[in-house]
Amino acid sequence: MIRLEARPQPSKLMSLASPLLALALTVLIGVVLFVVLGKDPLRSLSMFFVEPLKNAYALSELSVKATPLILIALGLAVCFRSNVWNIGAEGQYILGALFAGWVAMQAGPSTAWLGRGIVVPILLAGVLGGLLWAAIVALLRDRFNANEILVSLMLVYVAEQLLGWLVYGPWKDPAGYNFPQTITFLAETKIPRLVTGLRAHIGVLIALAAVAVLWAFLFRTYRGFALQVGGLAPAAARYAGFSSRAALWTSLCISGGMAGLAGGLEAAGPLGQLTPHVPAGYGFAAIIVAYVGRLHPVGIVLSGILMSMFYIGGELAQSRLGLSKSLTGVFQGLLLFTLLACDTLILYRLRLRQALAVKREA
Repeated sequence: MIRLEARPQPSKLMSLASPLLALALTVLIGVVLFVVLGKDPLRSLSMFFVEPLKNAYALSELSVKATPLILIALGLAVCFRSNVWNIGAEGQYILGALFAGWVAMQAGPSTAWLGRGIVVPILLAGVLGGLLWAAIVALLRDRFNANEILVSLMLVYVAEQLLGWLVYGPWKDPAGYNFPQTITFLAETKIPRLVTGLRAHIGVLIALAAVAVLWAFLFRTYRGFALQVGGLAPAAARYAGFSSRAALWTSLCISGGMAGLAGGLEAAGPLGQLTPHVPAGYGFAAIIVAYVGRLHPVGIVLSGILMSMFYIGGELAQSRLGLSKSLTGVFQGLLLFTLLACDTLILYRLRLRQALAVKREA
């Protein structure tokens, strides 16, 4: 029989190296997987780790995928550090897209005086949408002690149904040949691009600014310190007078607002309209991004880029190698599984019960 025995002093170096070790194990398992599928492992791996970095166009597409993942993961990191388990960032992302999309659809002659400045209220609407959806979770947890994991997760499906009802019904484009989609947003409502001819947009700069702001909030402010103490040691937080209610509302509102901002950037950026395909799984993938990044803003940037490479690699493997697009999910799951395994072995050592029993008898 094998049991886990807590290590008296886990290695800090191994804790930092754990994500890299998990990535290496993921690659090795991927090689075996490609061999079993009858594909050249080197060519297959190049779809995930070389092609997304090949040229300016590839880097632009990488930034489009990485921006929402980083923004959502930053908000989730605040929640998880506060011991608040927001699993429904996908729903908050959808509501952000809906709110931002509604503002974008109001653009016309009456808003012409705003010019490209209309992008600001569009993004603010996205933040508001995600924040309000997360506030429902906070309210139910605060007033009725409802489990935030279940509530936030169930609200994802409510958000998806709301999106479907709108694009199939009230918001359907009358000139859209009966396709479930809204009108295409006007050019002035689109998120400005960084380089002409490429899809990279100012969301990249917003995400980097969010990294700096949240780093300062978590590690340089009293409120950020209070949130983290509440997550690490709830009893100590209560003794120090830190409010658990304030931590709950603050963390969920930040997380929801960040997810809503990501949804607004996506709706008014690459998509340019609302369709049933707005949910892209970013809200769930961002959970992996947050943990691979060690819940640290800088680490989240690196893990967000890595996860974006998995997304793009999965699409390339589908089109060029004839593999299923679900391979993206396989790599995401492998990365999380190997990371959890590495973290477990860093905190615990394996012991054989029989060997210990013999030693005691001796």
